Parts: sequence; structure tokens; C-alpha cells
Amino acid sequence: MMMRAARLHGPGDLRVENIAAPGAPEVGWVKLRVDAAGICGSDLHNFRTGQWISRSPSTAGHELTGTVIAIGEGVDTVAVGDRVVADSRFWCGECAQCHAGRRHLCTSLGFVGEICDGGFAEQAVLPARLLHVVDTALDERVAAMAEPLAVALHAVRRLPKTVGSVLVVGCGTIGGLAALLLSRTFAGTVLVADRNPGRCARVARVTDASIVDLNRDAIAAATADAPCSLPSKRPAASQHSASCSAFSMPAASLRWSAYSMGASISIPTSWLNAKSHCWDATPLQMSFPTPSGCLAN
Repeated sequence: MMMRAARLHGPGDLRVENIAAPGAPEVGWVKLRVDAAGICGSDLHNFRTGQWISRSPSTAGHELTGTVIAIGEGVDTVAVGDRVVADSRFWCGECAQCHAGRRHLCTSLGFVGEICDGGFAEQAVLPARLLHVVDTALDERVAAMAEPLAVALHAVRRLPKTVGSVLVVGCGTIGGLAALLLSRTFAGTVLVADRNPGRCARVARVTDASIVDLNRDAIAAATADAPCSLPSKRPAASQHSASCSAFSMPAASLRWSAYSMGASISIPTSWLNAKSHCWDATPLQMSFPTPSGCLAN
């Protein structure tokens, strides 16, 4: 059986090819029909520079959702027909760091699309340990946003507990999701700034955030000259008395465009909190608009 896949052969050399579909999954692995995959900024960077090409050709795509079509021996966490999303980190589950729950420090840590082929294909095979079941009724374009949503959630959870303003600098996918999370969870004022005025206006419209010009004077005026706390610097993040928090989000490649529908996603926080180093078993239930710009089969 053949399938289509977008394979990276080298810097600037991306080819959509017909290749053999994966066979039966090995022990502990799962075969998926890929329903949608998002294009990360790192995918574009790797295409342009080849910085993370560890084998060639390879199939990228770590922001993906799919439907289980076959399971390998010993897999009991998912079943055929389940809709799943994937952890982008390829961790071994065997080293001391993994056993201690610090999978982000796995001694052989890699990423889906690097160590193994990812979601820019009609089918993919991934370890069951990386997969999390989501509602089959969830729009696949929304489900594919689970991984960048986890990144945004991590950033938001690192903010100090202030009651003033939060400024999100950069309205790409991650920044936009952070602003969206803040609009649903933060009691203060959400401010957004971006060099791209159209993108900034789009995120402001969806989140009801206030737009701030990207210059020192405008930011100072918008935050009433309050001290700003940057979570990337631990001492500043501990200053809970600050009435303004600011953090910067790089503009990701998966640009938000039309929002045609609303949807709800439930992500197990055992995965989300692995990124934020918090261990809470309560699932996150989040409703947000559907972004276009995904690769969907």
C-alpha cells in the first residue's frame, strides 16, 4: 500500500512523494491515520537551514492528530478508532529522568519528525506512550493545536499572580493562544503587541485584548509605568507585587486566519504539566475558535 508524504531531503528540498505506507506496528507502537498536522516555526526553520536534519529523507510534523488504525502488542492505553494527539517530545520512558517524571530531561530526548517520522503524511507510526486520547467529535484542526496550546499554557502558568495587566508580545500561534488563555482565565487587562498590525488586530478581536504599539513609550503608558515581570527571569517572576507582567512569544509559522467555528478540547494535564513541571491530574477543558492554516488530509 502506498501513501503520500511531504519528505525533507535537505535544506530547501521538500518533496511530496508516494512512498510505502507503514506496516503493522511493533510492540508498544501505534499506527495512525493522520487527520491534521500543524506547521511549526521550527519546521520552517529546519526546511530553510537544515539545522535539525538527523536523517534524510525524513517526514516532519510534530503538531498532529490522528485516528488509531492499528496497535502493536502490549498497547492497552489506546484502541482502534480512538482519536489521539501526540506529545512532540520523543522520550524513552526507561532512563532515570523519565522514571522520575522529568521526561523533558530524558537522556535520549528527541522529537517526533526527527527521531521518527511525523505527521506530514497520510499515516504515521508512533509509540503509544506519546499518545493521548481526545474526543472523536473534536474538529481535527482544533485537536492539532494541542501541542502549541500546551506551550502557551506553560507560559501563562509561569506568570506571577497579578491583578494588573499582562502584555503578550508577538501574536503568532503561541502568542495568540496565550492571549486566548489569558482572556478566559486572567482577571486583569490583556494587552497584545506585534510588528504585524493585521495579525495583532486579529488576535485582539478574538480575545478582546487591547492593542499596544510596539515601542517603549506606548508600553509604558499602557501599563501605567508599572514594573514589568518577565517569567524568563526567575527573580523578576517572583515579584508578585508587580502590577504588569510581560512575556514574548515568537511568531510561529502557523498563522491564524479565519475563525469559522468554536470547539472544546480536553487535554490531560499529565502531559501539559510535564511542560510546566507541575503535576496536576485535573484535565483542562478549554473552548476556543478553530484556526485555519493546518495541513489536513
